[in-house]
Amino acid sequence: MKLTPDILLAAYAQGIFPMAPARGSDEIKWYAPDPRAVLKLDEFHAPSRLMRSYRRPTYNLTVDKDFPAAIRACADVRDDTWLNDELMGLYIELHRLGHAHSVEAWQDDQLAGGLYGVAVPNIAHGVAVPGRSIFCGESMFSYARDASKLCLVHLVEWLRGHGFTHLDAQFQTGHLAQFNFKEISQVRYEELLRLSVT
Repeated sequence: MKLTPDILLAAYAQGIFPMAPARGSDEIKWYAPDPRAVLKLDEFHAPSRLMRSYRRPTYNLTVDKDFPAAIRACADVRDDTWLNDELMGLYIELHRLGHAHSVEAWQDDQLAGGLYGVAVPNIAHGVAVPGRSIFCGESMFSYARDASKLCLVHLVEWLRGHGFTHLDAQFQTGHLAQFNFKEISQVRYEELLRLSVT
């Protein structure tokens, strides 16, 4: 069965997301990690040094200025990428349909860092439900100091302003823990999704 944007959105609404074993692979596998790293947006915490940089930005931070460039950079910046050409094409299509978004950090009109993710849709209406929505952060990249971290801060501000309540990062890391991402069970995550898509 050919993977389509509708199938991809339905998977996210059930707590499932795809990954390819490698950039050149045609295979796609599905994952639902347990536990799962999730940030409640009103509990976001960033180091004071980073927040000072955010208030006096070195970079020009934008949302959805160049989604294709951001996702390609996410794939190119690491050797063990899980993004193959099929998935990148699908996420670019989700962006065109309004379901995927990117944050970019620019320095002298060059990409210095960025990230992208998917807004979990309301299945009944095809859009995220304001006030009850989960955003699934997929990948980030950085070519310069703090660029991706500042994009994360900007994403949180943007999500709050657009009615989102949670940011899903899938797998917990020490890097994410400093921002107050916490591990929750897959059962609890599915409960949050039910609130988001009903």
